[in-house]
Amino acid sequence: MTTIQTTTSSVTSGSGSGSSSSGASDIASQISRITQQISTLTKQLKSISDGTGTTEQKKTQQQQIQAQIALLQAQLAQLQNKQAEEAQKKAEEKQASSQGKVEGVNTPSTDHQIDIYI
Repeated sequence: MTTIQTTTSSVTSGSGSGSSSSGASDIASQISRITQQISTLTKQLKSISDGTGTTEQKKTQQQQIQAQIALLQAQLAQLQNKQAEEAQKKAEEKQASSQGKVEGVNTPSTDHQIDIYI
């Protein structure tokens, strides 16, 4: 009988006030790690049929690995959504900050007004 051991980590989502760049890289590294775990489990799933053991044992192993893959895929989807939200939030902040600035020669202000009479 082939014994397969894997570890999964839980993903927690919170609204902490850390820097967005380190949060983004942290999310990217978690996504990479989970993708690698899914790939490893998929390879193990394919190799079960070549292993030793009864048909029932192989079926049980397949079900366990498929359950782990499903859990990892759910975590991956959650992380991807969080990453997309952070990217959208960053884009909105950038757009809001650029809208407040008026660039060019004709910068309107209360000091630079011209009265035109017709």
